[in-house]
Amino acid sequence: MKSYSCDVLIIGAGGAALRAAIAAKETTPVLRVLIVTKGTLGKSGVTAIACSDRMAFHATLPYTEPGTADSWKFHTDDVYRIGGCVSDWDLAELHGKHSGAAFEYLSRLGVPFVRKEDGRADQFITDGSEYARACYTGPRTANHIEEALVRKVRAMDIPVIEHTMIADLILAEDRSRVIGAFGIVRRAAKQGEAAPLMIRAKTIVLGTGGAGNAFKVHVFPPGMDGSGYAMAYRAGAELVNMEFIQIGLSSTKTQLACSGSMMRSLPRFINERGEEFLPKYFPESTPLGEIYHVVFRKGASWPVSNEEPSHVIDVAVFKEMRAGHTVYLDYSKNPAGFDFDDLPQEAQTRYHTEIKAEISSEERSRSPLHRLREINPASIEWLREHGVDLEAGDRIELAPAIQHFQGGVKIRTRADTTLSGLYAAGEVAGGQHGANRPGGNALMDAQVFGEIAGRAAAEEAGTIGLMPVGADRVARWKAYLEALADRTQGLPASQVRTRIQMILSGCASVVRTEKGLTEGLNALAALKTGGIHADEEGWAFALETRNMYDVAEMVMRAACLRDESRGPHLYFAHPDDAHPMPRNDEAWQQTIVLRKGQEGMIPEARTPVWPEEGK
Repeated sequence: MKSYSCDVLIIGAGGAALRAAIAAKETTPVLRVLIVTKGTLGKSGVTAIACSDRMAFHATLPYTEPGTADSWKFHTDDVYRIGGCVSDWDLAELHGKHSGAAFEYLSRLGVPFVRKEDGRADQFITDGSEYARACYTGPRTANHIEEALVRKVRAMDIPVIEHTMIADLILAEDRSRVIGAFGIVRRAAKQGEAAPLMIRAKTIVLGTGGAGNAFKVHVFPPGMDGSGYAMAYRAGAELVNMEFIQIGLSSTKTQLACSGSMMRSLPRFINERGEEFLPKYFPESTPLGEIYHVVFRKGASWPVSNEEPSHVIDVAVFKEMRAGHTVYLDYSKNPAGFDFDDLPQEAQTRYHTEIKAEISSEERSRSPLHRLREINPASIEWLREHGVDLEAGDRIELAPAIQHFQGGVKIRTRADTTLSGLYAAGEVAGGQHGANRPGGNALMDAQVFGEIAGRAAAEEAGTIGLMPVGADRVARWKAYLEALADRTQGLPASQVRTRIQMILSGCASVVRTEKGLTEGLNALAALKTGGIHADEEGWAFALETRNMYDVAEMVMRAACLRDESRGPHLYFAHPDDAHPMPRNDEAWQQTIVLRKGQEGMIPEARTPVWPEEGK
């Protein structure tokens, strides 16, 4: 088995992981910082590939609205309040205080943020925020951030091991802290071409991202299996807020988030029969104009949220699919009874602010395609390039897609977890976001807590030495891999993964019920009892699938305990109910913490860190 050693091990190579590596090296230049990534540096992971209409980086700058010395307090309050008051206030406070510094650091690295003539960053309002804080470069804001961080990492000569999956954390003999990790080198992701390795480290930073691949429909790149969640849990770290997962209506073919102008152009929601189904999910007497105004507002409330009236649209799409229908957005003709002039004046004003190529009012009223061409012609071209030609009459097949995990490995103000030596940042971390999240806060969060995690990990690594890994621990890891390769035992990993995805997508997506979640947990337990073996997809694929067992249980156990609706967690008393159960602040302004017990996973409701009086 190949062996490495370092002072600070960074697992992952997205925005949070790279920022942590840079901060660790800047804090103590003599330290050996090592990055390990599943893919190719700068070309894999969410930050490297994610695109949207105008991808935002939330930041409170000296001139950001309302333009006072304590503007960061408004930012903090938004993060906490929009999060449903189930995040830690002091972590939200770090977002508000440090977002501006994170923006300036990226600017110095060369991220080409759009600026006004006076040199100030151009900022706009995103969902859930009262003030304009969203900075951007365009659709590729995340990609530009990744590129700048990669340049910095290479300039600092920080070593990177590519195409390698870290599969398990190694604990000290007394299980008091992490001392390293086991992994698999994936030359071609095939079992016969993989090789195990071991890395000893003084401290470890998880920057592994979310677990979109555990669901059937998602907008994540390959490899996002929730390895950070699973490894941390198995090692004894706590997780928090795992029931809160942002879910948004997306194109199944292209993974495009159908938000913003895609909704504000007012397409038809139809099934494979051509039936417009939205009206039957609204109260019977609801005027069509009111329904279409909700669709318009959906453009600014894309992730499903209990606090947004537009969640009825997500529920409608989910229930149509559950009934066996295929759902589409149709831009070829107007919804029944639609008249653009029936939209409220505020909606029409918002529409006019987005016009890119103005057309006549007659053309505007003709079809959703004409309106989309007027306010976002680039989206039509983008879709054509990706195989969906709206101008030729193509429809967009639609489904609720997993977009972002709000919870994760529980951290505190130094990005430290409940396991000594282990730090986390970005989507793998939990506690800094609540149920919802202001648009643009994910990119910012990765930079703020990436920097905090890297600095703290370096400071701790400078005070301790490397610890030995016992031969028995290495032997157990090798034995596990050998057992995983035994095709006479258990089910093929591909079959297991498909089944996990079906379970989660069926009971832990838009519509959640006690009965459905209980059945899902039982089905998962039975599946896990059957075992798993590596198939033609290779060892790494099987290890990723093993992680999904733990992630699926985390999501369902937390969701089952929270018998209210909050943010993207829509909890129904019965699956056929028209509306989810209400939010219950009196009982449920709490976080759900998950930990490993002797008998299995233990969920526990706890009071989060609340604001101090007067703040």
